[in-house]
Amino acid sequence: MEQAVFKDYSVIEKLLEGTAIPDMFKVRQIFSREHIEDVAEETTRQLKSGHLEELIKPGMTIAVTGSSRGIANMNIILRETVRFLKDAGALPFIIPAMGSHGGATAEGQKAVLTGYGITEEFCGCPIVSSMDTVCIGTVEDEGKTLPVFIDSHAASADGIVAVNRIKPHSAFRGPFESGITKMLCIGLGKQKGADCMHNDGFKYFKTRIPLFGNYVRTHTNVLFAVAAIENAFDETNKIEVLKNEEIPLKEPELLKYAFSLMPKILLDETDVLIVNEIGKNFSGSGMDPNITGTWSTPYGSGGIKKQRTVVLDLSGESHGNGLGIGQADTTTLRFFNKMDFTETYPNALTSTVFLPVKLPMVLKNDEMAIKAAIKTCNEVDPGNVRIVLIKNSLSMEEIYLSKAYLEQIGGISGLAVESECEPLPFDGKGNLILWNQ
Repeated sequence: MEQAVFKDYSVIEKLLEGTAIPDMFKVRQIFSREHIEDVAEETTRQLKSGHLEELIKPGMTIAVTGSSRGIANMNIILRETVRFLKDAGALPFIIPAMGSHGGATAEGQKAVLTGYGITEEFCGCPIVSSMDTVCIGTVEDEGKTLPVFIDSHAASADGIVAVNRIKPHSAFRGPFESGITKMLCIGLGKQKGADCMHNDGFKYFKTRIPLFGNYVRTHTNVLFAVAAIENAFDETNKIEVLKNEEIPLKEPELLKYAFSLMPKILLDETDVLIVNEIGKNFSGSGMDPNITGTWSTPYGSGGIKKQRTVVLDLSGESHGNGLGIGQADTTTLRFFNKMDFTETYPNALTSTVFLPVKLPMVLKNDEMAIKAAIKTCNEVDPGNVRIVLIKNSLSMEEIYLSKAYLEQIGGISGLAVESECEPLPFDGKGNLILWNQ
């Protein structure tokens, strides 16, 4: 494929000959690291203190949701939830609750869970993966009658337990974003339910997430939810158990708390943002626009302002899903060759948002991708270009800045300089080796 599509980069190399990459220095961003030391113990403590005894009867079949996100300790949280249910005499099983992810196939969704260590052996219960859904009713919104779908195995179970992380969404703002309520209507809805939710676009998510989610909550036997919140270091900061009726009351406050813990780039703007790697394990959007400012819709805001975005690589944990590459201006041949369109396109076809899967300019290597972004910045002094380099949108403690930031760095709270200015290290193939050694 590489030879067939890209025969000769010599013309482009010549165009970039005069473009220099400035020296960079390492900076440590300081965030709170408060977290739970023993996640298994805390999950069990929260479950036992949640007064759930009257909800669980011996012999009940209970569907427990497994997410496609790279959530810290999710396999442990699921294992302890399953153990709690079994100790109460129930018969729990895990279902992949991830909309159209995993290539929108039963096998692909189970493989995503396996990749996160969520297996039958580890969790101590069956994992039942299917794309079959049932319509449990309809809701009315904007003059439309809309069907509500959920996983058929969850619908036939005696109870449902929703387990998910609560965090800001990457495409819209509202009182319910990524979390329990969204899990109930989109994750649990499989491809068909997710497709129905996304059909009119993210414009309506602010109202339809609670509309659909609360319909599922009140028209099925949702017993309770286990919500996790992470700190800026992708560590579990809080676990909270919510009974069915507590979900709409407490989730908005938990979302605000999650917002307060999010990592960020402690600079308002730059000329070029370089992201070493993106992937579904870092964000549902590949790279979290709450940090990178790479929004795919007009219904969200935040993150660093910049002229150009460079994406260098795709994580192995993303299983070829290159969602988010459309927000980059340049990328590499390495990324292109790792991207699996059959893994990536179902997300766009379901969400109706095509920007995240469009291809940017594909260059031979990291060095060329960075130079192309620098060359095409407007109204920028080529010898003093501002560059921010991050590993990914989860690893935000250590970042690199170009020498143009040296004079202002002392006046920014939470930033500590950790190295001298040095040229970026590239290998013999022109690829960055800061984190790829």
